[in-house]
Amino acid sequence: MDQPSRLFDIIEHQLKHFPKPDMLVGKENNAWRKYSTNEVADLTLRFSAGLLQLGIGKGDHTPEGCDKIALVSPNRPEWVITDLACQQAGAVLIPFYPTLSEHEMEFVLNDCTATILFVSSKELLDKITPFRHKLPHLKEIFSFNKIEGVRHWLEIPAMATEENIARVTAIKDSITPEQLATIIYTSGTTGTPKGVMLSHRNIMSNVLSCIPYLPVSQNARAMSFLPLNHVFERMVTYVYLTAGVPIYYAESMETIAENLRELKPSIFTTVPRLLEKVYEKIMAKGLELKGIKRALFFWAVELGKKYEINQSQGWWYDLQLAIANKLIFSKWREALGGNIDAVVVGAAACQIRLLKIFTGAKINILEGYGLTETSPVISVNRVDVKDRMFGTVGPVISNVEVKIAEDGEILCKGPNIAMGYYKRPDLTADAIKDGWFHTGDIGVLVNNKFLKITDRKKELFKTSGGKFVAPQPIENKFKESPFIEQIMVVGEDRKFTGALIVPSFAQLERWAAKKGINGSHEELLRNADIQALFKSILEKYNQYFSHIEQIKKFELLPKEWTVADGELSPTLKVKRKVINQKYQEQIEKIYNQ
Repeated sequence: MDQPSRLFDIIEHQLKHFPKPDMLVGKENNAWRKYSTNEVADLTLRFSAGLLQLGIGKGDHTPEGCDKIALVSPNRPEWVITDLACQQAGAVLIPFYPTLSEHEMEFVLNDCTATILFVSSKELLDKITPFRHKLPHLKEIFSFNKIEGVRHWLEIPAMATEENIARVTAIKDSITPEQLATIIYTSGTTGTPKGVMLSHRNIMSNVLSCIPYLPVSQNARAMSFLPLNHVFERMVTYVYLTAGVPIYYAESMETIAENLRELKPSIFTTVPRLLEKVYEKIMAKGLELKGIKRALFFWAVELGKKYEINQSQGWWYDLQLAIANKLIFSKWREALGGNIDAVVVGAAACQIRLLKIFTGAKINILEGYGLTETSPVISVNRVDVKDRMFGTVGPVISNVEVKIAEDGEILCKGPNIAMGYYKRPDLTADAIKDGWFHTGDIGVLVNNKFLKITDRKKELFKTSGGKFVAPQPIENKFKESPFIEQIMVVGEDRKFTGALIVPSFAQLERWAAKKGINGSHEELLRNADIQALFKSILEKYNQYFSHIEQIKKFELLPKEWTVADGELSPTLKVKRKVINQKYQEQIEKIYNQ
């Protein structure tokens, strides 16, 4: 089968090989609205022609000179249709997170010099209005929802003329796979956002490499809710479309559970934090059970925790697990729609305990690894169990090379390596040397096959005694406690390792109520019994670490860290710098007690 070489080629590819009645599907007015492959092909062509009518398509394909179009919206079919239409018109799409602060949005829109902006709703338009006068390049704003005072996106395809439709065909023919397809700004965990430039070839090479490893066929059905402006969900979207998998968009982050039951997808992608929340909800329901039902539930969970991949645990274990699957885990699968072949997880490390339990429950969790700069996948665990290993991010994908530098840093080379950072040759030269991209992650190759991430190079810190501490493995272990919602290890240039801990208040309040303790979050955290509870949790998990890595003291915080407050990145990674600054007083308290 001929393979697409540019992202927009997937429309033609799907039309030719497996046209769908439901290529893209979203909820509109409480009903599922299906866009067929034919409709998407027609709509994107007229959309591209309408963009030419608006002055897009000046023919300059250089990163600096090409037309830029920005997009800020949650996932919906219009997102992908806009992406494809922009590409066919020779423009470059710059998507950004709806959760960015006004200051960051203003920076991105000015840095990329976007002339047209698409927003989905009035709330997002209202976020941009206060600094609209500071965006000299921005000529037009269109919206997906009908909003007063802003033009609706469907006005653009309505502007298409025969002449412009012919021009679109000529523009498409002139676009090479090496040309810039998108700029993705990574807020990362530090400083100003930087624009990663990805070509059609960068992303498409990753798409074609990943298809053989995922359960994607024309019989599959995908559900999408991870933000599309994240490169992982965007690339996986192209995997689905190239393999002929229809994509259904969850209505919102709040409706995921309901949409899973309704749509019964066979595959979706997520981040570990959301998987942890699913697990916490299941466990909370288990705690509500009484008698034999409760005993059976926790017996099944304990069996799941012992699950090992690629090694037999004997017939007795297998028999017990089969019973647990029938009685207990079947309900877990039903909660995910009852049809899951695989859940692909990326963006942060996944707890091994969760991987074991879900896999034991016949829910395949495929953990992968990559960065925006690598388009993004470098390695991924496969459906085939011989290519899966808990605690690793799987084997390196085909056409990508990995080597471990002397200091342990993971270096990567291949057609997936970004063109560089937009308008920042200094950062590009720093990150890509002799074709090798420096990931900033520390890792090892287990059995010369499975890539294992041990920490972020920038996150390793030295205590005042000169010993290195890697915070990630410690935090991941401690998060196994049902009482810990979030944790950040501290201790740089200090005499010992400490931690800021956000308790899981739902769990803590239940525990406290049984002891007759109640009050506000702040009052609970000051309670001597609760302080003693967390000291016992420290003792339990500290035994897994060397003396220098053990958490000696901690501070409990009354409020969860969020994206909105700037403490988490949009992919729910902890922003250490921000938390260090915000909670300086509490950190000082750890070391001055």
